[in-house]
Amino acid sequence: MPAPPLPPAPWLVALPMPAPALDFLPPHGWDAAQPTPLGYRVLVPWRGGLGVGVVVGVSDTAGRGRLREALHLLDAAPHIHPAFVEGACSLSRLSRTPLGLLLSDFVGVGWEARYQHQVRAVAGADLSAFGRAVPGAEWQEAGQSSALLLDRIREQGLLDERFGPWPRTVIGYRARPWDALPAELKQRESWQASDQGHLPLTPKQQVAWEWLRAHGPVWRLSDWSGGAGVGGAVVRAVMGRGWTRSELGEASPPPAWEVLRLRGPFASQAAWAEAAGVPPSAVARLLASGWAESVQVPAVRPELPPAASSVPRAGNDTLPQEAVWRLHGGRSAERFARLAPRLRRLLRLGRGVTVVAPDGATLRGAWEELSGLAQEVGTRAVCFSGTLNEVQREQAWALVQSGEAGLVIGSALALCAPHPDLGLVVLLEEASDAHKLLSGSRAFVPDLALRMAAAESIPLALIGCVPAAESLVYPGEVLTAPRQRLHVVDYANPPEQAELGPLSSPHLRPGDLGYPISHDLGKVLRQVAERGRQAALLAPRRGYSALLRCTSCQHTPGCPNCDVALRFHQERRALHCHQCGYETGIPDRCDVCGDPMWQARGPGTEWIVQEVKKLLPGFPVYRHDRDHQDDLSALSAGAAGVVVGTQALLSLACPPNLALIGVTLADTWLNISDFRAGERYHRLLRQLLGWHPQRAPLTVVQTFQAQHPALECVLQNRDAGYYPALEARARQDLGYPPHRLLTHIEVAARDRQKAAQAAQEVADTLHGAGASGPELLGPAPSPLARVRGVYPYQLLLRTRSEERLDVLLSSLDRRFSARVRVDLSPRGMG
Repeated sequence: MPAPPLPPAPWLVALPMPAPALDFLPPHGWDAAQPTPLGYRVLVPWRGGLGVGVVVGVSDTAGRGRLREALHLLDAAPHIHPAFVEGACSLSRLSRTPLGLLLSDFVGVGWEARYQHQVRAVAGADLSAFGRAVPGAEWQEAGQSSALLLDRIREQGLLDERFGPWPRTVIGYRARPWDALPAELKQRESWQASDQGHLPLTPKQQVAWEWLRAHGPVWRLSDWSGGAGVGGAVVRAVMGRGWTRSELGEASPPPAWEVLRLRGPFASQAAWAEAAGVPPSAVARLLASGWAESVQVPAVRPELPPAASSVPRAGNDTLPQEAVWRLHGGRSAERFARLAPRLRRLLRLGRGVTVVAPDGATLRGAWEELSGLAQEVGTRAVCFSGTLNEVQREQAWALVQSGEAGLVIGSALALCAPHPDLGLVVLLEEASDAHKLLSGSRAFVPDLALRMAAAESIPLALIGCVPAAESLVYPGEVLTAPRQRLHVVDYANPPEQAELGPLSSPHLRPGDLGYPISHDLGKVLRQVAERGRQAALLAPRRGYSALLRCTSCQHTPGCPNCDVALRFHQERRALHCHQCGYETGIPDRCDVCGDPMWQARGPGTEWIVQEVKKLLPGFPVYRHDRDHQDDLSALSAGAAGVVVGTQALLSLACPPNLALIGVTLADTWLNISDFRAGERYHRLLRQLLGWHPQRAPLTVVQTFQAQHPALECVLQNRDAGYYPALEARARQDLGYPPHRLLTHIEVAARDRQKAAQAAQEVADTLHGAGASGPELLGPAPSPLARVRGVYPYQLLLRTRSEERLDVLLSSLDRRFSARVRVDLSPRGMG
């Protein structure tokens, strides 16, 4: 006797919530021999209703308890790429981040599924015990019964269900059939001349009557009066005196109705009116009188961003063939031109390519340079990011899922794009901090991309202006750096200048360089104004100044919720905390000594705009930061002017006539407690040098650290990989990436003592699990000792391998007296 077939293994299903994947049995009737539908969406019973989840694997909990059945697979092909699922599961396990939270951060479409749902009672089942409004023996819409009631019946196995697609529809308009039109619409009154009038006619009325006798019948009085050359009152008087007779005849349908009948239905009255060549009011009258009716029609495909018309020049593919490779240096157009042959070859083979950008500016540049390749080789390119609306995202995703679109260029949301045959993932600017999610899972996109590529041996390309120190282990190429015109103002070593002493003998003293706009920068700004050119000044911060300080006792007003000074915003005369948003007015006197005098320190965008307007009276000066965005359309059109902004300026297109870039205080990017500060500063300099697509504007850097290696290697025309290599060597003795895995553990509570005790408890737990002194640093208060009323403490783990890290982190899989958060790829920390 053959052995009975084995039941299918339970599925792991992740729902879009901060929770791990949950166990569900496959849908009733699922064949255990079928492969697990990894990456497919599935409907599951959830909280008394139905929820949409993603199948992420097979559970090993068979036989350990009663499980609910999944109800229906929503997709005919994976909704997210299986390699992404495997990479996300790997990252979730190591980082202790709930998989549902990770997926909800990266999957930007499909969680709100549209489907038809019908139910009925299982044959022979009596559902009267559940109440009155229960399904009967015939199929009915599920919405006719309570979702909670249906779930109770479902749980007892007494409910049959069937699901189907529910396409998007809109209210449209179609012509009513001629036979269905009311009789009064199909008949029409006409007028003919009569000899039976009972009152005499005036001369004008006589003219109108004679015209009607010669040209009648007429269907419209306006045709009669117009043909006879008289007014409407005249023809109405002829009718009133009995000199006309009316007749009913079959009316000819309006031309707009014929258009609707032949070419309809139309999704809007405007579309109908445009097709018929009549004003919208005319079709509105036809609709109101009954010539047309409103119906549900399939929604028109939404318009997606059009691909660029330009195509990179053809060339040979000389890029590396390894699993992970890199291309850095040069200008962005040069890098895309080198990448284009590889993309062209893959797309011609029918393989998919996903390009992921960290920010809007990089995304726009990639779309303009690469999207035209798709049409050239017979496929489509789609741009996928949060800027699309829900309907556009659904449409773009469907094109990728079906294989109709082979090239996807987008934000981190595009990383999981479900190409049927994915041939390459391109990660742009892998060193950018913009790849770090600031909330939710706090994942770092390059980490996830590397895991995804390794899961199914998908090639991964790292492309940008500067390589990350961690990327140097991969083979690749560094292009020649763009021509640079760089001038450094060294505030720490001003030139000496002669001065007459008390006895009229000359001696030397340090010269005044000018601050926040140095004399050198001011001189070049005047030249920009004289020649009608453009300049961009990069400020260290938004607002007017970093702080206000009492001139007597040096007291600085601080935030009551955070251990930071309040920033001064002159435009709204307020002190503002850039951490928690707290805001207050400027105090009249110092809270400590009572002195009424305040001194602003640390210039921001408002201060620098004020200085530029003093320097260049009447010259256009613009500001661009998070608080204030001037209209820069004039600059974009080539008009003269100066724009002052934070680093957000680099997210905009470079002004076409840019002649000067000024970094008003470069030390802002260095004076932070982060081992990546130098790397970040170097990348900023390279971005500025390559911001203009063709020219090399003069770049003036004002700094107190003119001998910093990041600046010196740019001045010495070193290639883009030189400084990251210096950084990698310097970090070897410190045990920092790329030589060790660095993991940041934050322990936080609203009570300082509780947070400190919990942090020490975490450290003791790690030491108990075998963490050595060199592996574990801390605990210590964070550089910001209090943020939004919470006291964060931090620990750093420096491990040689993921296996070792997993062993140590597994000891933290329990509850502590404070919040514990693990970050595998910390950015912007001490």
